[in-house]
Amino acid sequence: MRLFSGKITPIAQEAVRALIAAKAIETEAPREVEADVASVMHSYLRTEQEAADAAKDHLARTGKGQTDFSRMKRLYAEQKGIKLGDEMLDYLLDQVVELLLHSGSVDEVFAEDHELRRLMAPSFKKHMAIDDEIEREVRGKLKHVTEGTSSWEIEYQKVMAEMRRKKGLG
Repeated sequence: MRLFSGKITPIAQEAVRALIAAKAIETEAPREVEADVASVMHSYLRTEQEAADAAKDHLARTGKGQTDFSRMKRLYAEQKGIKLGDEMLDYLLDQVVELLLHSGSVDEVFAEDHELRRLMAPSFKKHMAIDDEIEREVRGKLKHVTEGTSSWEIEYQKVMAEMRRKKGLG
């Protein structure tokens, strides 16, 4: 799963709608709550990019290869206090729950933390799983190329960028 900036607004809107519909929160300003939820995700993406940039800088300084990139990115992300990969969804949901409990835009929270997470998770999963869907489509288009070769890597990046553009993911 991956969070794309183009999916932040729909995730925030759907998550807040689900919370309001389930009467888990009460608010007179749902748009403000949506903006608050979106700000959590934007902040996450900024911090994730900072971790990626730090990892790239480290690899360039030390002369290590790209094979160490994921490990270094994870290390820098931990230093910045965020989670990556499979832990990202739980991290984001925890951050949004904290926001809901302290937001001036939320008048009242009626549900327990775990219930808030349960209500919001489908919205996050639906929009974040699009990367998996794109991955399947790209691999389907590259069946004629041998995976692991340099030509596969080049074609994969090209087709992936094209598919993301088509789906409005930049």
